[in-house]
Parts: sequence; structure tokens; C-alpha cells
Amino acid sequence: MTETIQVQLKKGVLELCVLALLSRGDGYAYDIASRLSQAIDMGEGTIYPLMRRMQADKLVETYLVESPAGPPRKYYRLTDAGRASFETQKAAWTRFSGAVATILGEGQ
Repeated sequence: MTETIQVQLKKGVLELCVLALLSRGDGYAYDIASRLSQAIDMGEGTIYPLMRRMQADKLVETYLVESPAGPPRKYYRLTDAGRASFETQKAAWTRFSGAVATILGEGQ
């Protein structure tokens, strides 16, 4: 049961985490996945469907950068809608996590 809860919590904040990473600078999917994996132990395969959905939702846009070792890399950057979504989600997360901390007795 605990593992299921952890998976659901991670899935719930994955888009917010990707938006946060991209708010600091453009990135390609493998790099984003690696950074997420280090921080919250999120599998690499999880990021690609999310990036496609975020692109379809116009939160991110892509561009290609030539790579010295292989094919060009597809980089992602936030759109104006992506920046607005990040700020909205970040504020909602702050309120929610603060409320949970209070309930758990940590916010007193």
C-alpha cells in the first residue's frame, strides 16, 4: 500500500516538477528525466508521455539542437502558458503542502 501511495504522490507532482525545472532553463527529455530520477526517484519512461502531453497542451514548445555525438536533440522550453501554469501550480502546491504539514503537526 505504501508503494502505491508514493507512486501516486509522485505522479501528482510530476508536471509541476517538470515545469519548475524548465522555469530555470531549457532542457531535453533525457536530462529532465535524469534530474527527476535523482531528486524523486522517477523512472525515465514516465517523462516522455508527459512531455508529449505538455506539448499538446501548449505548456512547452520544442526546438532542435545539433549534437556532436549523434542526432540533434529535441529541447523543451516553457511557453507563456507554461510559465502561467507553473506559477498557478506552485501556489496551489504551497497552500496544499502547508495544509498537510499543519494537519501532521509540523506547521505549528
